[in-house]
Amino acid sequence: MTAGMSQTRKRRTPHGLRGRLLGTMAVAAAWSVGFAGVGPSAVAADAESKQWYLKPMHAEEMWKTTTGDGITVAVIDTGVNSSVPSLKGQVLKGLDATGAEGDETDDYNGHGTTMAELIAGTGQGGGLKGLAPGSKIIPMRVSNTKFQNENSVNAYDSADAIRAAADSDAKIISMSFGSEFKMDREIEAVKYAQSKGKLFFAAVGNEAEEGNKPTYPAAYPEVVGVGATDRQGKVSDTSQHGDFVDIAAPGDDLPFWCDEHFERYCQGNGGTSAATAITSAAAALIWSAHPEWTANQVLNVLFDTAGRGDWEKGTLSNYLGHGIIRPAVNILKGTGDPGAADISPLTKEKTSGSAGSAAPSTSASSQPGEKNKAEDAAMAGSSTEKDDSSQLGLILGGVAVVVVLGGGAFVLARRRRSA
Repeated sequence: MTAGMSQTRKRRTPHGLRGRLLGTMAVAAAWSVGFAGVGPSAVAADAESKQWYLKPMHAEEMWKTTTGDGITVAVIDTGVNSSVPSLKGQVLKGLDATGAEGDETDDYNGHGTTMAELIAGTGQGGGLKGLAPGSKIIPMRVSNTKFQNENSVNAYDSADAIRAAADSDAKIISMSFGSEFKMDREIEAVKYAQSKGKLFFAAVGNEAEEGNKPTYPAAYPEVVGVGATDRQGKVSDTSQHGDFVDIAAPGDDLPFWCDEHFERYCQGNGGTSAATAITSAAAALIWSAHPEWTANQVLNVLFDTAGRGDWEKGTLSNYLGHGIIRPAVNILKGTGDPGAADISPLTKEKTSGSAGSAAPSTSASSQPGEKNKAEDAAMAGSSTEKDDSSQLGLILGGVAVVVVLGGGAFVLARRRRSA
């Protein structure tokens, strides 16, 4: 297998204890600062305008077709504050799996609320606008390392939250949490969620420059590992890479709640946490538009329509997996092959779960003609441009993803990180 590419499924590491929050947002004061010169109300009013990815992803056009209505997403995180203006009426009853004081609506650092807003926020009160504002959120509160150190908590909260999400009405599970260690109980919960027909997304982690170890649950075979891109469309400096990355989405330079007081948004790198929430929202849009599909079919369309330039079909990048999400290709053009209802695009194995159509939609096509290819690219805000024998430009609405061809393998160009 060549470097920088892998079709081998996800790696395994020894068992151990679970651990930390995967968002780099709340702790990165050096590069996460409030919008200068404005008070909390002015900051909130400007939040949606800072969501730079909405325009190139053609969000407004997609919302004319679907907003994610009928889809519920379980957010396994630090809790979700249902009182912030953008989430009023969007949050359903969930579970506090920590065993500590408080409940699932007591977000102890703002991270989970940000993730919920990126998925289902209405933008009310100047808050964040979710990519699937018609969807609903089921909050599942778990503990990060800091919370564990300060409270007596349930050691199996992540596994219990996953199992509860599997038993809930949620079709999608979004988890921007993880650990470099595997747990038997968590593995069983993940398999249980798959058996219940859930589509499970998790962040691959933000420690590419600090060991780059596989992070779980993202690295489990049954979970979709999500990587992050920056504003230029390049893989984020911190986004972890390996054969556990299945797909990627925007994650850098985004607004987020500064802390648990919910007084203002800051601007910084949400990394793979934000990318996971945005990918979950993209899946909600597609599933809402095709309610008869199974989790396998929704995921297959996400993979099939992902932006990847001239990569050979079926080839995976260790940095972007199948490519960068482009839900507009399906929502606005009907393109994308849903494939078999009962075959996982991740493991290629037969799965149980909710029933759906076993054949591709008659309006879907994974191999459009040359003219349709160009139209699909334009509609999705993406086109391909070959610069020379060593470089490809994958354009997302003017946001370039640079892919370098070297040594027979694709390696994503890395930019130097700014302060």
